[in-house]
Amino acid sequence: MTKGYIEEVTKSLLAYSTEGQVKYTHHVLTESAPVIGVRLPVLRKMAKAAAREDYRFFMENCPSDYFEQEVLKAYTIGYAKDDIETILSYADEFIPSIHDWAVNDCFCQNFTIAKKNRARVFEWLMKYVAEQKEFSQRVAAVMLLSHFLTDEYIKRVLSVMNELQFDAYYTKMGVAWCVATAYAKYPEDTYAFLLDNKLSDWTFHKSITKMRESFRVPERDKEMLIQLKR
Repeated sequence: MTKGYIEEVTKSLLAYSTEGQVKYTHHVLTESAPVIGVRLPVLRKMAKAAAREDYRFFMENCPSDYFEQEVLKAYTIGYAKDDIETILSYADEFIPSIHDWAVNDCFCQNFTIAKKNRARVFEWLMKYVAEQKEFSQRVAAVMLLSHFLTDEYIKRVLSVMNELQFDAYYTKMGVAWCVATAYAKYPEDTYAFLLDNKLSDWTFHKSITKMRESFRVPERDKEMLIQLKR
């Protein structure tokens, strides 16, 4: 892979641009880098190709001038084949650059290496739990809901939600999303958590709202959950 490859990737992004996708992206993202307007399936395909070629060179040389370039790098880390410590080092370099929820969530949801290395990745995530930064803590929340809602980790995941206390919108929404998803998969454990937790009132209420909006939560539970509102 050479810098010529990076230039070709940018040309390809521009070629895939559509006005409709530009409008859609601007509609769902209030804060992002400039938008080219490329659909996510196209970005996934391009990221897989970059990961096969030389993901290290790509991560180190692909610019972040556009939202789509940021998503490409978010996906490429997830598709890369390497030892876990090297992947985590590239993730550490990438995470501080995250400044919108879409890049954040693309990165977390595609980070499937976590499922084969849960103990190490869980330990690694704790430093982002401790950081008092909006997207550092959202990374922790979305990574946990994406890859750690399992029999072994459910109680630990819920405990971590108590620690994500940074008072910023996307942190709080990430926590609410995680708690609501946990309820859909582990209602008994999550209900016990709802009865005794350290969530802010806003995050607690948003979690309840998301549970009641979920198609995976039974109607009888939704009626019960509304009674828990503080």
